[in-house]
Amino acid sequence: MSDVRVDRVVTSGTFSLDGGTWDVDNNIWLIGDDTEVVIVDAAHTAQPIIDAVAGRRVKAIVLTHGHNDHVTVAPELSERLDAPILLHPADDVLWRMTHPDVAHLPLEDGQRIAVAGTEIQAIHTPGHSPGSTCLYLPEAGELFSGDTLFSGGPGATGRSFSDFPTIIGSIRDRLFALPAETRVHTGHGDGTTIGTESPHLEEWIRAGS
Repeated sequence: MSDVRVDRVVTSGTFSLDGGTWDVDNNIWLIGDDTEVVIVDAAHTAQPIIDAVAGRRVKAIVLTHGHNDHVTVAPELSERLDAPILLHPADDVLWRMTHPDVAHLPLEDGQRIAVAGTEIQAIHTPGHSPGSTCLYLPEAGELFSGDTLFSGGPGATGRSFSDFPTIIGSIRDRLFALPAETRVHTGHGDGTTIGTESPHLEEWIRAGS
């Protein structure tokens, strides 16, 4: 077993899409050990994230999706921490709304990212956005779900580039196939487990988007 640990940073700011703006608190997750780390999402303000890195080598800044509140400071973090930005190419349309002149590397389904003696696995889970990707740490039994799965249901699908049947399919086929005891670290709010959420799939479907 590796010495991998998970740290959370919470930052506050706004999410904007389709002409609306909402105040949001975002979870940023740091996966690593005492020497190296992967940053999951880059919301709102860089300094608290850099403070949590605490001088460790940053292997990558991995974005769960391209909505502006999850990618705000990705270029700043990339420059200050000398780390690549990874985002699924299907979310390039969203990325360009916030950072039209900044390049990133592709995050592909099944891609593995080595850190702290273990591997993070990328699971493409479209629906909240076309490129939404969850990150799975099988050795530790941890899932980083972005805005795909929350405590109490799926992520929102009422805005552009989102689709309710698609997110339901992603959760059913990709996430609920994981062990029930898998801990879920979400993009906003409190966490949950796969086993806590999976019995509720049919009621989510009946409730619709």
